[in-house]
Amino acid sequence: MIRFGIVGAGNIAHRFAASLAHETRARLVAVSCRTEKKAQSFLDEVGCAQDVRAYGGHEALLQDDEVNAIYLALPHTLHHEWALRALRAGKAVLCEKPAMLTALQMEDVANVARDQNVLFMEAMKPRFVPLYPHVVEAVREIGPLSHVDATLCNDMLDAVEGSGTYHMTPGPGSGVLLDCGTYCASWIEAFCPQGLGLVSVDSNVVDGVDAYVDARLGLGDMTARLECAFDRAKPRVATLVGAHGRIVVEELHRTTRATVLVDGQAERVLEVPYEVDDFFGEIHHFVDLLEQGVTESPIMSLEDSVNCAAVLDAIRAGLAS
Repeated sequence: MIRFGIVGAGNIAHRFAASLAHETRARLVAVSCRTEKKAQSFLDEVGCAQDVRAYGGHEALLQDDEVNAIYLALPHTLHHEWALRALRAGKAVLCEKPAMLTALQMEDVANVARDQNVLFMEAMKPRFVPLYPHVVEAVREIGPLSHVDATLCNDMLDAVEGSGTYHMTPGPGSGVLLDCGTYCASWIEAFCPQGLGLVSVDSNVVDGVDAYVDARLGLGDMTARLECAFDRAKPRVATLVGAHGRIVVEELHRTTRATVLVDGQAERVLEVPYEVDDFFGEIHHFVDLLEQGVTESPIMSLEDSVNCAAVLDAIRAGLAS
């Protein structure tokens, strides 16, 4: 039985706890927040068993010998510190996206994970939904790829401005690039060669925070576009363009449906529902790895997380110039 502790009890942690309850090989044994009262309120809200412990501090949870894995749900700016602490305490880490603020931070975590021989995995949901392997298989029909376009745009600026959340609060963890753009970067990283350079970037900056980013990247004959927004809505799709057709993946951040268009063939729809919800796939895979004693995911590897962060680093450098 894999015994989870949740570090950080915000909205995303509630959804994780609900999904974890469906994984028969794992259970929640502890949660930590800034105060014990808040941690206990979380447990009351998600309906946990009476023996689940509430900690008023994250270090106390890491010292709990019964916890052998954590779900790291703290704000982005705290991921680096607490991932390192957890790994050095021998706890496997499933870290909410974006894993780290920069590729340098992610390299640091990857090195410690390897040194400690402890599993660290970024919770990049799209790679663990049941549809994803079908998309990977379909790429063989349209390849080789020449362009990846990933767009995740939401009209939510009025809701997040002044809300006190990380979205539009100036600081290193804010902005649409780290929030929505990280999903787009994952699609680009998965299907493009490494080392894409920034060709151009357009943006809308509101009160010092990026609310819209439109970045074009390239390497040789391969091109990519990453577009994300808090200030406008568009279809949220990843489009994979190859020599023999294209694939359009709907709702790229938690997809269940894609359309395959191979030259000379009838349009084909791939539709694969979630097993439980959009969180369950990543939880199930993570538990598989722990049961098998595997310390790095073949689906979302440490190097994959470094490379995703590097894509965002390149775009951020362009925004700053």
